[in-house]
Amino acid sequence: MNNIPSVDLADFLSEDPNRKQKFVNEIGSAYEDIGFVSLKNHFLSDDLVDELYKEVKNFFALPLEVKEKYEIAGLGGQRGYISFGKEHAKGKKEGDLKEFWHFGQEPSADAKLEEEYPKNVHVKELLDFNHTGMEAYRMLEKTGIYVLRALALYIGLDEFYFDHWANNGNSILRPIHYPPITEEPKGAVRAGAHGDINLITLLMGASAGGLQVLRKDGEWIDAIPKDDELVINVGDMLERLTNNKLRSTIHRVINPPREEWGSPRYSIPFFMHPRCDMKLNCLPECIDEAHPKAFGDITAGEFLHQRLVEIGLIKK
Repeated sequence: MNNIPSVDLADFLSEDPNRKQKFVNEIGSAYEDIGFVSLKNHFLSDDLVDELYKEVKNFFALPLEVKEKYEIAGLGGQRGYISFGKEHAKGKKEGDLKEFWHFGQEPSADAKLEEEYPKNVHVKELLDFNHTGMEAYRMLEKTGIYVLRALALYIGLDEFYFDHWANNGNSILRPIHYPPITEEPKGAVRAGAHGDINLITLLMGASAGGLQVLRKDGEWIDAIPKDDELVINVGDMLERLTNNKLRSTIHRVINPPREEWGSPRYSIPFFMHPRCDMKLNCLPECIDEAHPKAFGDITAGEFLHQRLVEIGLIKK
């Protein structure tokens, strides 16, 4: 396997039970094997993707002193602007070569959440930035719900097991800017090798290559989706919940060849988190004699806090 498997959400959404089961089997086995797929026929339109990239590029082109107005202390980077080099991969000291923005959940009035999410930060200089960001947020969230329904069936759960937890969940949309590299990076890369914290991550096509996935045999392979596909991978929360059945695969964004250092890179992942009170205790359906329980009990909120400390966004 030299690229990640491709699946078609239209199969799952069809009224043909055989096509639906085909999608369940394909995405489930891909997530057991490499933890990544590329997915077509999602809910994000080309026009919305183009509009979002336009707004994101306009934001990161603002003067640094303007962007820094939107870096909010005390939030652990959960909303607004996070400046260059603040985040690093777990276990690394060097900051990643990126700056980014966070859009977060705006829960529905009837959500009955146990905790209040931080408010989104509004950019006054760009009138369409927040609206466009949240429109994309909703389409990615909708796509993610259907992926989780397929995975629930694959695991042997009720199809709608994740719906309550993922709807109004603590998900994050993260536009990222990797600026041109102007000098030898001294050990830093655009994004160090890491696993994602959340349930699943949905990534729309980046403006340049660089994403690599670690195969089971230890070889790095390029993740190259088609233009109309999302890359969707398993995060650590789902790996923990499924007792290592579904794999949170290590991945990275490598620096480009020296002749391409002058080009920036933009990337927009959607990190799908559940509500903070969801228990990540290993599911009984994923525990047997050959696969004893591998993780202690913890809630999604506790796990998220622990990991934000490890990657440097929350100080101990």
